[in-house]
Amino acid sequence: MIVGLWLLLAALTAPPKTHTVEIRGMEFHPAVLTVAVGDTIVWINRDIVPHTATAKGQTRWDTGQLGQGQVWRYVARRAGVARYVCTFHPTMHGKVVVR
Repeated sequence: MIVGLWLLLAALTAPPKTHTVEIRGMEFHPAVLTVAVGDTIVWINRDIVPHTATAKGQTRWDTGQLGQGQVWRYVARRAGVARYVCTFHPTMHGKVVVR
């Protein structure tokens, strides 16, 4: 019981982390990312062509056009699942799970 409570308190007080999604080879790497509420996700375009990461549904965000080497940051504010695509290349899909 005490160990379980300690683990819960440790999880609640853990500092936010930063996660990186690389856009390369016309794919999001990783394609599925699990983060905690409060964590930051950074998308960086490593391809020579522009891309976006655009989420729709309950969680909405859009990086706008990211040229080669450009980055965009998003702070996960609430738990849920966000599926996203590149609006220029709709075969590129990703998913963020926020716990």
